[in-house]
Formats: sequence, structure tokens, C-alpha cells
Amino acid sequence: MNWIETVAYAGTNGQGGDQRGSNWLMLFMIGGVVVLFYFLAIRPQQKQRKRHQDLVSALERGDEVIMASGMMGIISKVEEDNVTVKVAKNTELRFQKQAVSATLPKGSITSLDG
Repeated sequence: MNWIETVAYAGTNGQGGDQRGSNWLMLFMIGGVVVLFYFLAIRPQQKQRKRHQDLVSALERGDEVIMASGMMGIISKVEEDNVTVKVAKNTELRFQKQAVSATLPKGSITSLDG
């Protein structure tokens, strides 16, 4: 007898008994995996999305920001879905609000003559 047959026969009890207990165990294990997946993957993502939405809704003129592209600047105009960001002395760029990834403490950007 080879090892495959040994493993295959190891799972049988030879009496054809009731297998309902193992069905409940399998259901419990699947439920546990779903709960674990929720708390390790879905919930943190929801929290991050909420923090970003709060950040975007609180943007105002004069805030120093970092964009998703890595560009830093000072907000010079806030519209409904867009912000205009001053990135150099005479250069302003328009971005979607969702592209703002973080705000910086006031005074972090000193080279723009705010």
C-alpha cells in the first residue's frame, strides 16, 4: 500500500457514521475566516477611506499639502471638486481634491513666498 492510499483511508472511520459534527466544524471555520478577513482587510480600508474623506472635506486656502504625485504646494483656491495649488513662485496647478494625500504643518513650505 502506498502513502496516498494510507492518507485516503485515514479519513474514514469504516463504520459509515454520522458526519454532521464535521459539517458544523467546517461551517464554523469558514465563518471564522470571513470574520478574520473582515477585521484584517476590509475594516482598516474603510477607516483609511473615512480619514481621507475627512482630510479632503477640511481643505482650505493656505493649507500646505502633498499631492498623490508627491508634489508639494500651498492651496490658493478651493472649489467643489478641485483645488488650485501654488507649487512655485508663479506656478499654480489645478488638481482634484481626491489627489491630496496629506496636509503639512503650517510653515513647512517656506520657499514659495506664500
